[in-house]
Amino acid sequence: MIAKSVCVYCGSRSGAIPAYAREAEALGRAIAAQGWQLVYGAGDVGLMGIVARTAQAAGGDTFGVIPEHLVRREVGKSDLTSYVVTETMHERKKVMFMNAHAVVVLPGGAGSLDEFFEVVTWAQLGLHHKPILLVNVAGYWDPLIGLIDHVIAQGFADASLRGLITVVPDAAAAIASLGTALA
Repeated sequence: MIAKSVCVYCGSRSGAIPAYAREAEALGRAIAAQGWQLVYGAGDVGLMGIVARTAQAAGGDTFGVIPEHLVRREVGKSDLTSYVVTETMHERKKVMFMNAHAVVVLPGGAGSLDEFFEVVTWAQLGLHHKPILLVNVAGYWDPLIGLIDHVIAQGFADASLRGLITVVPDAAAAIASLGTALA
């Protein structure tokens, strides 16, 4: 049986509250415990590094993808099970997505938002049917969820857009949801 892979988008910073790092650790550990492969941005900083180090420590397979121009800035983690250096950000996102069965989004910044909206747009267009989960740690994604609801209410998207996104409060709920979706 082919192991499932979960793409995690998250910050290259740790954020303002310890709960973000705790949930990144919990997610990395749980992905490994399920026997799933972690697919992520190959950085060893911020939540990215926490998820990867925790998955590795728990014996999990890790697949990291990083563009050449970020290897130094995000401290490319070359001791992963698989480590891919791409030429561009676009290529990074494509390789990450194509090697995953699901997408989980932890707190993050503009890069995480870019990745999230790209996969949601692709799902909206029917280009994929992979689960997309927002881990809403301590209400971090509440403004984003409100914005999506506003876009729908203002007639710029169909209500079905909201159904493409599963919002969960923490890593445990994300793993439970993925366990059902990836079965």
